[in-house]
Formats: sequence, structure tokens, C-alpha cells
Amino acid sequence: MAAKPTAPCFGFVDARFARALNAEFTLAVTPNGDEMNVQQSMMTEALRRWRIIPVIVIDEPKNAVPLATALLAGGLPIAEITLRTPAALDALRRITQELPEMFAGVGTVLNVRQAEQARKAGAHFVISPGLNRAVVDYCLEHDVPVYPGVATASEIEAAIESGLNLLKLWPIVTLGGVEYMNLLAGPFAGVEFNPSGGLTTTTFESYLALKNVVACGGSWMAPADWIAGKQFDRISAAVRDSVTRANKLTPPRKSPVTPRPAIHATPGR
Repeated sequence: MAAKPTAPCFGFVDARFARALNAEFTLAVTPNGDEMNVQQSMMTEALRRWRIIPVIVIDEPKNAVPLATALLAGGLPIAEITLRTPAALDALRRITQELPEMFAGVGTVLNVRQAEQARKAGAHFVISPGLNRAVVDYCLEHDVPVYPGVATASEIEAAIESGLNLLKLWPIVTLGGVEYMNLLAGPFAGVEFNPSGGLTTTTFESYLALKNVVACGGSWMAPADWIAGKQFDRISAAVRDSVTRANKLTPPRKSPVTPRPAIHATPGR
């Protein structure tokens, strides 16, 4: 049997989480001076390293592992499985159980119930389109990295009050694109963003070049019709191209970044 692929050229991306917790690792600090939890910091470090978040819409759970394998083969161990289909949580479980080298998380989380379901399915992170304080509080309480969506200055301020300094900015193209992000850099110098919403293979690099951008989210590498059509080689090629281009804009990391082991809840808990 062939060995499971790892992301090429970027160090090891396997389940050896303990190796990442070494003397060089320093907890990030939020804008209000509080230290972020270890899991939040580790996930953020992964986003800084690979800088791309594939936004996944999947209809068939059986396509989950082949899709994740295609992402890994292209050099990207990150996937945001959106709760836009009934298959999403099952797809997440399959990925976290069979491919622990993946940073597999959940997107389109709208309420605490969904956040709980995501955590119990083994999600490494939670992303929401808006700023729901109940979702944020739940995730922080359970040490689940959370990146809520914001669109306005007031929402950014509310997120800072929650102790967060890396936020999803959505839908960025509608909000004003690169120009809007440059404007936010003035009053919110300590805040960073993962912009998404309308980004394409021809535009994402212009966002990655900004100092207040950590990673870009989008579906251009693995659109739903490619997944449904099992075009996994095509997905790998698109991922490889995007990762290569992102890597040119990314400072080299001192050490490899690996995901924490996914913890799946037992029935009845």
C-alpha cells in the first residue's frame, strides 16, 4: 500500500503534535495584552505558514478523504469544511480520523450547537461568517481556535474585546477589497485578517502581499463541481500552483508546524 502523502517541500505535516511544543514556541498576545491559548496559537501558526484556506463544499462524505489527499498532494494540509451541506460533519470526521496530518476545520458555523457538533467531530478550528459572541465564547472555553467573520469597525472592536486578533474579513470583494484592507490597517494596527468572499486564482496574491493579512480563504482550488466530479488530480494541480505562489510571499518558518490530534467525543458526551 502506498504511503499517505505529506505536503512536499514544507517539512513534516503529520500527527506529532508534541514536537511543535518546544522551547522556541511563544504564545501569541492579543491586542488587550492577554495570552492566546496554545491551540489557538498553533492553528494560527499553521495559517501563517501555508497562507491559504480552501473553502470546501462537499455533498458526498465518500469524497472527503480523496479530497484531503488531493490537498496534501498539492502541498496544503488545511481544509475548511463548510456546514452548507448535510454531509459536512461526516466528511470532517472521515478526514480527521484517516488523515491526522490535516488541519481540518469547519466553516459557516452560525450557532453554538453547530460549534459543539464541529468540536465533537474533531474540528481543528471554527470559522463563522459573522461575529457571534456565544460561538466565540464556546470555542474559547473549549480551546477550539475560532476565527469569526467581521465586516465593520464596530465588529472588529467587539472581536478585540473577546480577546481575538485574527479575524475572517467577509465578503471582502463586496466590502472594498485591497483598498478597504489598507484603510483598516490604520486604526487596527494590531489586528490581522483572513479575507475571503470573491477571491480567485488571479486576485489572492494581492491580498497576501498586505501586512495585515495572514491567510486567504476561497474555493478557487477545489470548487464543489470539481469535488463532485472527482477531479482530484485537477484539484492537486490547482493547489500546487497556489501554494507555490503563496510561498514566494511567505517568510521561511524556523520549525515545522503540526496539528494537534483531533479529539472525537464519545457517544453520550
